[in-house]
Amino acid sequence: MKLPLNMLAQMRAATRNLMGSGPAAATEAIQQALSAAGLAPQAAATQTPPPQPMRDINPPPAPPPAPSPAQARAEQPEAASVPPTPAQAAQDFAQDFMSRLGVPAGLGQHSFDMPSFELPNFHPPGFNAPAVTPAEIPAGAQFIDGVYRNHAGTRSYKLYIPSSYHGQAMPLIVMLHGCTQNPDDFAAGTQMNALAEEKECFVVYPAQTQGANSSRCWNWFNAIDQQRDQGEPSLIAGIAQQVIDEYPVNEREVFVAGLSAGGAMAVIVGTLYPDLFAAVGVHSGLPFASAQDLPSALAAMKGGAMPNAQRKAPAGGVPIIVFHGDRDTTVNPRNGDELIAQGVRSQAGGKAAKAASIDGSVPNGRRYTRTTHSQADGSPLGEHWVIHGAGHAWSGGSDSGSYTDGKGPDASREMLRFFKTVS
Repeated sequence: MKLPLNMLAQMRAATRNLMGSGPAAATEAIQQALSAAGLAPQAAATQTPPPQPMRDINPPPAPPPAPSPAQARAEQPEAASVPPTPAQAAQDFAQDFMSRLGVPAGLGQHSFDMPSFELPNFHPPGFNAPAVTPAEIPAGAQFIDGVYRNHAGTRSYKLYIPSSYHGQAMPLIVMLHGCTQNPDDFAAGTQMNALAEEKECFVVYPAQTQGANSSRCWNWFNAIDQQRDQGEPSLIAGIAQQVIDEYPVNEREVFVAGLSAGGAMAVIVGTLYPDLFAAVGVHSGLPFASAQDLPSALAAMKGGAMPNAQRKAPAGGVPIIVFHGDRDTTVNPRNGDELIAQGVRSQAGGKAAKAASIDGSVPNGRRYTRTTHSQADGSPLGEHWVIHGAGHAWSGGSDSGSYTDGKGPDASREMLRFFKTVS
């Protein structure tokens, strides 16, 4: 993701000042760059530090994070009374600024001279998705590898074929993983393969590459990846079509769902290809076209989609089911509100939609509020599930995968139930 040229130039200037004019000049230059992009860092110790991102519910064991330069010096007793040099103070500030933008630690003071850097992870930096083996695949089922290529590139995928398949036509679910995840991890966490056995459907998991995004995030914030027959939407739709061509898929029951960055991309794909997908499932995602660059992406994740996002969603959308934890500090829950409003508005065509809400709870688990939206004749337009107390994790998921919250309602099961009602 390229930064605005003036912002990049100011950051380069700040880097040159690290060993020259001292920390004050570097600090001022960086602050000016952030201010120009609407991203003001917390440069003073007297300011309240920002809330830390909520980590996933079931993180794997990991070594403690490396301390920042300032922390490392603070932990050395002999250096406690020695103030940092001007160059050290400037470098500490620059490194803190870089970490707030999600730039990995260790890139050094030359990081600002890089031509681009990635959108910050939706998930804790440094996390690696656990290796998941297909040990639980039942006899007769298959979890096979595939590859799809077109003008936009190449993406691999994994296709689950349930043991109940004997040549009959079945629905197809396209599942888009979140950042740092992969198809095996996402399948294990959502338990969608087990549901495929029960409900008799195919499930395909496209895989993002580190070449396309170093954290394996789907690039929902790129303009090229928000257009039909371009970029990643064309690859995901192409994977779905390839499975349809090779297996007896019921073409009226093809759906797309995703988590986080995958949820944001599911919205884009479902919006751009209503002729292919019958409905969309989104967990902890963002509205269609909610960002076009790094500053707007960060702003959308922090505070909600930009105001004109509602005007960018084409009319004639497809039914949508949305899940979002109200304690999500990675993607603001306001995005869920805007997402369901956008989805209902695109289908209603100016007509009034009926809404009804109920509160419920999972035994020994989380409370939730479920709001249904329908047309006057009762046809479903969407559902919005707010999971109370939940963070940035798949509701009702298994701890065999990453970013799951087993205390919440089963998002996977509820998505399949919703998909069945609209097919």
